[in-house]
Amino acid sequence: VVPAHPNCPFVGCQWKFGYGDADAVEVWNGPWTPDDELALAAWDNLLVDSAGRAGRGGPARWVPALGCSDAHREPQVVGHPQTVVRADDLTRRDVLAAVRAGRSYLAESSAVSLRFSAVDERGGHAGIGEVLRTGPDARVTVRIEASGAAADAVCRLLTDQGELRSGPAGRALTWRTTAAQSTYVRAEVRRPGSGGTPGAMVAMTNPLWLSARSSAG
Repeated sequence: VVPAHPNCPFVGCQWKFGYGDADAVEVWNGPWTPDDELALAAWDNLLVDSAGRAGRGGPARWVPALGCSDAHREPQVVGHPQTVVRADDLTRRDVLAAVRAGRSYLAESSAVSLRFSAVDERGGHAGIGEVLRTGPDARVTVRIEASGAAADAVCRLLTDQGELRSGPAGRALTWRTTAAQSTYVRAEVRRPGSGGTPGAMVAMTNPLWLSARSSAG
């Protein structure tokens, strides 16, 4: 089950049934608009709730994000935006499993690509939708690389505490944290905003999760 355009202002298009049984949620539908911004905020609240219920075994159940073009007629364009999935194979089963696991990022077109990962002091590694189990105070380096974005685009790193780091999308952005400080980290690439309003989305990731294991683990 994937609720589509859950905050669409049209009659009968808003989602009113909760997300307890959702496999994912569409937060980006066609060109970026204010209702996508509302869907993104609601999804981020779901992530924060999952972070609050996370245990040492990893995050509580969480709902991944999807982006779809929803193109019905010209001049709407198929693939703007799109969900890029890291699946073990191109079979339907493997692709759907990767979608449910959140191993994906969203991009305005195939011209934009992201590389997003976290590495700890011992070489432990996690990518999008994965869990890095590490010591609670072990330093974790998070890195986002964007290619194909406009020269004035901005990368942002966000956690359950909000936005913690930003920088030009033209070069890799790194940030250090710990599992005790951040339960998850996700990335956005946006165009510049104006008047305090966020700029349009260029690309965004599902989160990677940091899980604090005991010193004996």
